[in-house]
Amino acid sequence: MLRMTRQRAAVQELLDETADFRSAQQLHETLRAGGSSVGLATVYRTLQSMADAGTVDVLRADDGEALYRRCARESHHHHLVCKECGRTVEVEGAPVERWATKVAEENGFVDVDHIAELFGTCAACAAAQPGPAGRSVAEP
Repeated sequence: MLRMTRQRAAVQELLDETADFRSAQQLHETLRAGGSSVGLATVYRTLQSMADAGTVDVLRADDGEALYRRCARESHHHHLVCKECGRTVEVEGAPVERWATKVAEENGFVDVDHIAELFGTCAACAAAQPGPAGRSVAEP
């Protein structure tokens, strides 16, 4: 673990206040806008350290960029992520766990880790999207 500095503490505090997944650059910009002198390299190192410690969740955006958010659960979990607004729900995944264990065993693997992220459209975004003939999906 890295030594706790004022800059690293600022990154951690910002993550505590941020509900959505954010990139290192977005977090850095927010810190700088708030008057912090934290460097981008420090943000990256802090996020990596937190990811290694399991205190932040990491998602990969469509372009491959890592996005970070403070874990709300301490146990292993998965995410349901809205492709429109980024709203994220942490979910337990017993069926996924059983499937991963079964596939690993069938192929002679042990000590297997996995990440399962589900991407879709949340109810609020789906209701706001126009359906056929320009009506929103929620309209009759």
